[in-house]
Amino acid sequence: MSDPTAVFSIYDDRDREIRAVVQEVYDALKEKGYNPINQLVGYILSEDPTYITTYKNARSLIRRVDRDDLLQALVRNYVNP
Repeated sequence: MSDPTAVFSIYDDRDREIRAVVQEVYDALKEKGYNPINQLVGYILSEDPTYITTYKNARSLIRRVDRDDLLQALVRNYVNP
């Protein structure tokens, strides 16, 4: 009898990476006194990196994540917590 097949999703690892980036950016924005939700929403809607502070390299971090991937991860995690 063989071992059961493990099922892996390519989204699991990518979603974890995106979550880590968003959390780091959120924390940097909060530390600088910004409203992180408003700033992140502004960035997502406009893709204008100036919504994100350069503090703690947050702007460079968020730009590593494709906006479509970010939106897909957010929706996936919202509907499948």
